[in-house]
Amino acid sequence: MTEFIAMTEPIDTQPGKPCPICARPSTQAMRPFCSKRCADIDLNRWLKGVYVLPSEETPEDEMPDMPPPSRNETPED
Repeated sequence: MTEFIAMTEPIDTQPGKPCPICARPSTQAMRPFCSKRCADIDLNRWLKGVYVLPSEETPEDEMPDMPPPSRNETPED
C-alpha cells in the first residue's frame, strides 16, 4: 500500500522572494505569497482598511465652503 507524506514546505519556491506575511519562501502559484492562507490574510487586511494608500484629498468637513449655484438660469420646459 502506498503512503502519502504531507509536505510542510511548498515545492515551487522562488529563492530570495519571501512571503510578505510570514517571510517563508513564496510559491510560483501564489506569488508573492507562500500559500492561499497568507494571500487571504493580506486580502482581509486590505478589506478591513489596515493598509491605506496615501491621498491628498481633504475630508468633506475640511473643504472650503462652495457658493450656492446661481439661480439666474431659466428652467427648461
